[in-house]
Amino acid sequence: MKYRTIGTDPKTRREVSVISLGAMLFGTATDEATSFAILDRYAEAGGTFIDTSDNYAFWVNGTQGGESEELLGRWRRDRGVGDEIVIATKLGARPLAPTTTFGPDVEGLSAKVIREAADRSRERLGVDRLDLLYAHIEDPRVSLRETVEGFADLVAEGAVGLLGVSNHWAWRVERARNLAAAAGLPGYEVLQYHHSYLRHRTDMPSLRSPDGNQGVTGPDLLSYLRAEPELAMVAYSPLLKGAYVRDDRPLGDGHDHAGTPARLAALREVAKETGATANQVVLAWLIGGDVPVIPLVGASSVAQLDETLAAADLELTPEQRAKLDAAGH
Repeated sequence: MKYRTIGTDPKTRREVSVISLGAMLFGTATDEATSFAILDRYAEAGGTFIDTSDNYAFWVNGTQGGESEELLGRWRRDRGVGDEIVIATKLGARPLAPTTTFGPDVEGLSAKVIREAADRSRERLGVDRLDLLYAHIEDPRVSLRETVEGFADLVAEGAVGLLGVSNHWAWRVERARNLAAAAGLPGYEVLQYHHSYLRHRTDMPSLRSPDGNQGVTGPDLLSYLRAEPELAMVAYSPLLKGAYVRDDRPLGDGHDHAGTPARLAALREVAKETGATANQVVLAWLIGGDVPVIPLVGASSVAQLDETLAAADLELTPEQRAKLDAAGH
C-alpha cells in the first residue's frame, strides 16, 4: 500500500492510504459478516482510510441513515481498532424523516445541525474525535459564515480533526475557505467529488441545482485543485458502479458525448499493455495524475476488494498516461 498526507496542520493532518474504502452499504445491503471480512482484509493490506456518512444507507431500508456508522463502531470495538484507521464521515444530507428516496428535505448545515449531527456520529462510531468531517451537500438556506463557524467550533473543542466538503460549487468552497481564513478559523482541506477517467457531463441538472451537477468534477474544480495543491481530493464512484467492466451496467446519459468512445478505447489498450483490468488502470490513473486523487471505492466481497487494492501497485508509464490523457479531446 502507498500513502499520502491530508491536511496541513501538524495537530490534525493524517497519513492515509491512497485507496479509500467506502462503507456506504455496510450494515444494510452488505451484511455484517461480509462487511467485517472486507474491513479486516482492507486493514490487513495496509488500508487506513474508511469513508461513511450519517445518512448511509437510508434508501435501502427506509430509515434516516446511521447504519453504516453503527457497523463501523461495532467493528472498531470488536477488532480493537484505534487511531491507526482514519474514518471520515459526513453530515448535512440526512433526511428529516424515514424515506427510500432522495429529496430536498434534509438536515442541512446550520450550526445546530452540525453540532448535533457530529455528536451522533461520534456516538455511533465510538470515537471521541471525528478524524475528518465533511459538509455533505450545499445548504443555500444557511449563511456560509454560520456553517464555517459551526465546523470551526468543533475543531476548537477537539471533537473534529480535519474538515472537508463535498458536492459544492467550487466558488462556494473558495468563499467558505476565505471566510475561515479571514477569521483565523480552520477551513475545508479535503474535497470529495465524483471523478473518474471518463468525463461526466456537468451540464445536467441535479436534484439540488437546475444549473448543473455540482458534485461532478469538471475543468473548474481541477483548475482550482492545481492552484491549491495543499487541498486533498477524494473521488467517489471512480469505477462508475462497474460500468467499465460489466455489460449489464450501462454508462447512462451522463457519459453520452463524443469523447467517451475514444477514452474507452484508450483505456482498453492500456489495460491490455499492462495486463491489468480496466478498473485497475482507472484507479492507477487517478492516483498518479498531475492532480493526485484518492479514489474512494466500495466493495461487496473480499475478492472485489483485492482487485481494487492491487491498483495501488500499478505504475503507468509516461507514454501510457499520455495516451489516456489525450484520448477524447
